[in-house]
Amino acid sequence: MPAILFRIAMISLLVPFMAAAAVADVPTASDEAVAQKATALLSDPSSPVIGNPHANVAVIEFFDYACPYCKAAEPRLEAMLKSDQGTKLVLKEFPILTPESTIATKAALASVKQGKYTQFHQALMAYKGPLQDSVIFDTAKNVGLDVGRLRKDMAAPEITDEIIANFNLARSLRIFQTPGFIVGNHILTGPSADIDFPKAVAAARAK
Repeated sequence: MPAILFRIAMISLLVPFMAAAAVADVPTASDEAVAQKATALLSDPSSPVIGNPHANVAVIEFFDYACPYCKAAEPRLEAMLKSDQGTKLVLKEFPILTPESTIATKAALASVKQGKYTQFHQALMAYKGPLQDSVIFDTAKNVGLDVGRLRKDMAAPEITDEIIANFNLARSLRIFQTPGFIVGNHILTGPSADIDFPKAVAAARAK
């Protein structure tokens, strides 16, 4: 093949890759939607935070205690928080799978008043098996929660308000399943098992 034709052929092959690389740096509609909802995502005082509250990168998770994929991702999230002190996990309780999901969410949000949200959350996420009322309240007792007080606090209207706010926020971002992860201004897509959280955090930090 003449040299000039070879060069033309190579350029034609490279153009799609060059275009894709250029588009990668352009914010998508979902990225812009996340940016517009930054206050609700990052500064809602009702959303529990695990990790350094002053971290410069946040991983936001919409999750359900009955979701096996959420539970499978939990050890990796906990490992990330331990290894990167500049990262925090903002938790958006999103009970969409079972009636027990809502009970677990209300109990978890109520546990904040007793200062035991992190312990309760991680214990529920570590539980293997069907999520049942007895499991939820036995777990609460095991982490040192006053279950009687917890049951009363679960009925607080602000807890229902937080759940509704999370549903509306998820819908506005077109997050319809769990887990749903956001890092920086980017909604992570693809199977949760394939997400490299440290890599996603590093990319967000670099921006």
